[in-house]
Amino acid sequence: MMKSSNSHIGVGTGGGTLLSVVGQLGVHDVVKTAVLAAIGAVVSFAVSWVLHRWRRR
Repeated sequence: MMKSSNSHIGVGTGGGTLLSVVGQLGVHDVVKTAVLAAIGAVVSFAVSWVLHRWRRR
């Protein structure tokens, strides 16, 4: 019983924290994060591809 109660408190605290952060985010922040994630994915792919090609030689 005690473990379940602690689990519920943790979930409630985490959910409340998440909702309070979501309320503070603006559209600009979300777009900026998406653009940076896309750039990071492209760079990661390019580096992996170059290293793979370099390794095959």
